[in-house]
Amino acid sequence: MGHHAGIASRCVRMEGLSPEALQQVAGYFQALAEPTRLGILNQLRQGERNVGELAKECGCTSANVSRHLAVLMHHGLVTREGRGTSVYYRIADESVYALCDLVCGNIARRLERAVSDRKAFARVRRVAGR
Repeated sequence: MGHHAGIASRCVRMEGLSPEALQQVAGYFQALAEPTRLGILNQLRQGERNVGELAKECGCTSANVSRHLAVLMHHGLVTREGRGTSVYYRIADESVYALCDLVCGNIARRLERAVSDRKAFARVRRVAGR
């Protein structure tokens, strides 16, 4: 097992990170804070794609998709492989899906609570005769 494998397997927590490390963490989240990039990650969840396929599936230009892929590659989220005249992209860090699913679950629960609160408020207004 190489030196890098030992580092990668360690569980590192955000607590106590240096300002420089926090900057890298913020950059990672910035890469995820764009709907088109999240859509690209969703497409890559199904398997590798080339730029043309990704562009067609997300309704963007190939140039736009390429820019988004460059950001995702910079942060280690996707990797690319050239085959003949085509370049295929695939997910490099599967853990991003666990993170995104966790966030999506939290948002869904918050929206469900908001709907429930609105319904409860509407019942109170009906009972009060308003």
